[in-house]
Amino acid sequence: MGIVLDFLAAHQLVTILVVLALGALLGQIRFGPLRFGAAGALFMGLVVGALDPRLGQNLASIKALGVVLFCYTVGLAAGSTFISDLKRQWSLMVAGVVGLAAMAAAALGLGHLLGLTPAHVAGLYAGVLTSPAIDAATSATNGAGDTLVGYAISYPVGVVVAMIMVSFVATKKWPATKDNTSMAEAGLTAVSTVVDRETSIRATPGFTADQIRMSYLLREGEMQLATPDDDLHVGDQVLVVGNPDDVARAVEHLGHRSKKRLTDDRNTVDFRRFLVSNPSLIGRRLGDIDVRGRTNGKVTRVRRADLDMLANDDIILQPGDRVLCVVPANRLSDAADFFGDSEARVSQVDTLSLGLGAAMGLVLGAILVALPGGLKFELGAAAGPLVMGMILGAVHRTGPLRWDLPHATNNILRQLGLMIFLACVGLASGPSFTSQAISWTGLWIVVVSTVALILGGLILLVAARRMGLSAQRAAGGFAGFVGQPAILGYANSLANDERIESAYGALFALGTVVKILLVQVIALL
Repeated sequence: MGIVLDFLAAHQLVTILVVLALGALLGQIRFGPLRFGAAGALFMGLVVGALDPRLGQNLASIKALGVVLFCYTVGLAAGSTFISDLKRQWSLMVAGVVGLAAMAAAALGLGHLLGLTPAHVAGLYAGVLTSPAIDAATSATNGAGDTLVGYAISYPVGVVVAMIMVSFVATKKWPATKDNTSMAEAGLTAVSTVVDRETSIRATPGFTADQIRMSYLLREGEMQLATPDDDLHVGDQVLVVGNPDDVARAVEHLGHRSKKRLTDDRNTVDFRRFLVSNPSLIGRRLGDIDVRGRTNGKVTRVRRADLDMLANDDIILQPGDRVLCVVPANRLSDAADFFGDSEARVSQVDTLSLGLGAAMGLVLGAILVALPGGLKFELGAAAGPLVMGMILGAVHRTGPLRWDLPHATNNILRQLGLMIFLACVGLASGPSFTSQAISWTGLWIVVVSTVALILGGLILLVAARRMGLSAQRAAGGFAGFVGQPAILGYANSLANDERIESAYGALFALGTVVKILLVQVIALL
């Protein structure tokens, strides 16, 4: 055994890869309704790290790389919807701040009753709410050993408790009167419709509001592409595309469903999904590119990862999007050339924009701001890249630089960064965890961490429900509130809903700022 440990201590990359492999196996095992997923790397890291303290030494740079990759890619994904969702989420963000303050107060009060030191409480607060605040906590307690003990024990407690709470929320359906409908949940449908009244495309309910699209138009036996300026006559048939409820309203206005599927006739007008790989289109609004002039066609849907979205002028095209374009049959090749339609091109990572964006995030995170009362504020290697990613994700492109990553590439980098980060945290915390976990101090840290997190989580989740927000947005907000990447991954595995990541990004960024300030206040009391 000693020879194996000596080898692993001398070859850290081998150690990390072994932990990643074992963690992936553990992550697939179900414990009742719970499956750890990426968090398996954390728990296997704790087990392996406990075997020898050397295995967790000098991992700071590797751990930082993991957290930077994860937070920057999450920021890019969340940034595209953060601005549009800000009006909807500001109340959830306020509830998050209240929950974090309540957690700090509860942890201090209960910790004092159970004999924990302020350093213990500062460490467990940073641990149960994950890593970005631990640097501030360590600095505020002058590197006290109790801080790292509290952090090491409470970190896995936070993962388990948060996962259990998310498992009860992420798949729930409760009234969400103040939230938008998830694009993944609503889905899209296409209905061939017979026109029973004289009307126009623009007069159809939902058309001017970008809730429906019309593509095929069959008139007197001739198929053509519908245009916004077309008048519709009795006997015409049109294809209406949109969410089921919006399509139903349009069909009711126009006439009735047709027994014929217009898309079966592809001799004159045809359709195909094209992969967006043309660099000149990426980061631009769909309404700003001349689809009609270049292809004589129109885009009706945009598929991004697992989401099928109705095409509207405000959609920003991202690399890897698949657009469904309806065109004259003889213009399919023109459409393919226009959109690029190249898997090879879209699979290439733009390392210039990736490296530059992540580096700017680290610079932002390294800016130190002195506050009254001796407090210091620094976003750190997690929140800095996240905030920068959200900014660049909202901007999409700056001149020739295209900040968006293909969704598949974003997911791969995110998962890789997350598991590297969690494996390193586990390896570094293993010795402290085992030395203190089975003791009265360890038990009290577990109790205080659990009570505080449940209290803060309930404040946020109850507030989200009372505010009329969806359970999925609440689950994403709670994952961001905790700040634990594994919780986001777990929530996404339970529900395919873009609102989860949007709320995560908002609460993670704001929560990190609040946590950094609160751990310093805890250490002073």
